[in-house]
Amino acid sequence: MGNAAEIETPANKLELRSIAKTYRIGGQTADVLHGIDLTVRDREFVSVVGPSGSGKSTLFYMIGGLTEPSAGSVWLDGRDVTGERGLISYMPQHDGLFPWRSILDNVVLSQEIAGRSKAAARRDAREWLQRVGLGGYEEALPHQLSGGMRQRASFLRALLSPRDLMCLDEPFGALDALTRLEMQQWLLRIWEDNRRSVLFVTHSIEEALLLSDRVYVLAGRPATVADVVDVPFGRPRDEAVTSDSAFLSLKKRIYETLRAGSGRG
Repeated sequence: MGNAAEIETPANKLELRSIAKTYRIGGQTADVLHGIDLTVRDREFVSVVGPSGSGKSTLFYMIGGLTEPSAGSVWLDGRDVTGERGLISYMPQHDGLFPWRSILDNVVLSQEIAGRSKAAARRDAREWLQRVGLGGYEEALPHQLSGGMRQRASFLRALLSPRDLMCLDEPFGALDALTRLEMQQWLLRIWEDNRRSVLFVTHSIEEALLLSDRVYVLAGRPATVADVVDVPFGRPRDEAVTSDSAFLSLKKRIYETLRAGSGRG
């Protein structure tokens, strides 16, 4: 009895409770999401995988307070924050860097908005730019960097935000296959060093399994949580795990779930 009490369960950082979303388009209703329950614990990396149009990005809009659910609620650190803005750190599908600002000035933007002193923000950002391989590019403009380098700068801006929950919306989807693999490995290393709570949206099953502690699979119309997969592989983790038989089995399981949800099963 005493031993059980000593085991600490990580607190829930984010909870989505029975989330549903319906849009009205030209007098018609379109049900996008229905009954979505999802949890991200403190210092946990969770992915949401699903086909295009399954409402993955819509979930982020609701978590960020940009749109409200038609039903259900969003909880952060045990508090109902449905409709509230400015509580998460967000990285979009494309880097979202301002073309007229230097890489350094782009990276410090989230800290400036949060009210941190400019000198302190720039000092920390310079140190991190060195750590992520962007040292020497502080004064470069975004168009002078490769796609992978811009994504690193965008991720660093999210990482340095004072918000504990990071929402990453298919951040590597526009990259070529080799750069995407390099970015996945880079993200794994950076996350291992910091262990921020992350909710990661992707349509790549392999990417979700490689990066995550748990994967939520959205399928059907309206989309529901068709499966929840606990990823059993230890950390630190590298791409070698993708050839493991257990990895391939989980990949097939998720694929079959998505296939059945699309009506092709």
